[in-house]
Amino acid sequence: MTAPPENPDPPVDDTALRFRAGDEAALREAYDRYGRAVLHLATTMLANRADAEDVTQATFVAAWLGRDTFDPAKGSLIGWLLGIGRRKVIDRMRASARETRVVETVRQLPEPAQAGPDPDRVVDRLVIADELAQLPDDQRRMLELAFYDDLTHQQIAAMTGVPLGTVKSHIRRGMASLKRRWEVDGATPGPRPAGLSGAR
Repeated sequence: MTAPPENPDPPVDDTALRFRAGDEAALREAYDRYGRAVLHLATTMLANRADAEDVTQATFVAAWLGRDTFDPAKGSLIGWLLGIGRRKVIDRMRASARETRVVETVRQLPEPAQAGPDPDRVVDRLVIADELAQLPDDQRRMLELAFYDDLTHQQIAAMTGVPLGTVKSHIRRGMASLKRRWEVDGATPGPRPAGLSGAR
């Protein structure tokens, strides 16, 4: 009597293999098959249907661009897509929170003087924005949260999930880079905004 085979490997999804290989037809199949699941995930976590649809599209774009990182032997395509979807939802929620804080801050600002904005302050902000854009992504993100959102190091760590020590390190290195660049360019703006002090 022949013994039954022990724990045979499950069949590998052909669509998943072709997706990873860059077959555009497999991308369409994956979207048709799993798009509803990703959209359902997004709609359960986001109040806005349009945001959920944007997240769904962003999920498949990110999956297609990063298909080399998908390993069909380690997990299913749907599980991998839902993992990307969750990260995209969280990114969208954080972006919405930042937008809400910016809107509330603007609403609380006093009415501008009739004379118009101070040209020096406008130039300073433009210079700072340009310098921030040249920093590595992690450093720029931490400094933007500290400067534009006026968050403390602890608040940044809580919002991003990045360890507090890493947050402080990114801000310290980013400030050092800005200082070096300003000194080299000879274009140090006037009094720096308190949000860029990095001492919180």
